Amino acid sequence: MRYRTLGSTGLSVSVVGFGASPLGNVFSPVPRADDGALVGRAVDAGINFFDVSPYYGAGLAEERLGSALAPYRKNVVLATKCGRNGADRFDFSAKGITASLEASLRRLKTDAVDLIQAHDIEFGDIDQVIHETVPALWELKRQGKARYVGITGYWPSLLARVASEAPVDTVLNYCHWNLLSNDMDETLTSAAGRMGIGLINASPLHMGILGGVRLPEWHPAPPVVRATGAEVVSFCRSSGVDPATLSMWVCLQHPSVASTLMGFASVEQVDSACAALDFAPDAQVLRTVRRLVAPVHNISWPQGRPENEDIGRVLAVSEEDESKVAKA
Repeated sequence: MRYRTLGSTGLSVSVVGFGASPLGNVFSPVPRADDGALVGRAVDAGINFFDVSPYYGAGLAEERLGSALAPYRKNVVLATKCGRNGADRFDFSAKGITASLEASLRRLKTDAVDLIQAHDIEFGDIDQVIHETVPALWELKRQGKARYVGITGYWPSLLARVASEAPVDTVLNYCHWNLLSNDMDETLTSAAGRMGIGLINASPLHMGILGGVRLPEWHPAPPVVRATGAEVVSFCRSSGVDPATLSMWVCLQHPSVASTLMGFASVEQVDSACAALDFAPDAQVLRTVRRLVAPVHNISWPQGRPENEDIGRVLAVSEEDESKVAKA
């Protein structure tokens, strides 16, 4: 395993991070009896950064992770989130944030988390996030219930804006730096660097698209993106390459990302991700994958409140989508 410092926090985190959303049965059922083996394999592989949220399975993922992490708690960096409580349930108020963390601490079986993050801020009133939510997170830090404060979300430009107006220690962006996208670098990467903010990348498989698994009906990606992902997975497998390993390898090349979070549902998935640490992709395979991805590269989908979306990018995508489907 390799480790990087998370911004100005001083925390040393594994470049491969453990995303615990599968423990909430978000994508498909994960046997609870396997939790100990799954978390144990991750720890044995050197993974020390674990990220979860009460949103994943209505607290189930936190409960399961808390139990499985109990023997290792002192040796890991534990992050959770607040503000998002369901698919359409959000509470970014100071009162809601405080109550959410208290419940999370009970489920996680710990007195404090290392990182508390406002979850998917694109669904909130941004003025409230800046002037109420983030100050509430800092108050929780002052009380000793969290060591550091962060924000998470889908739109890189929105995260950069909020981070420039409200002090945070970390920023987590998902689905904007992997084989299918790299537009995190247009606004967020440099902003985080200037401000000394720890940068966390999530969804190296583009929310499962590059994992070769059956996607849930609620998956937000346009059909053309999902179809391209399936084509990439098929090509990789026919070439003797694990698409998950290749996808994680790509993410590990980013020089400014402290950790890339992948959702793990099995020990085999942990092994696939960690294999990226010593992976050397065949140049021709990589070129072919890049060519397959090119027609849908940096396609985004509507996410969050309309006023918070990168409207120009979404509209541009919708205008081009039919022609891209025709070419796919």
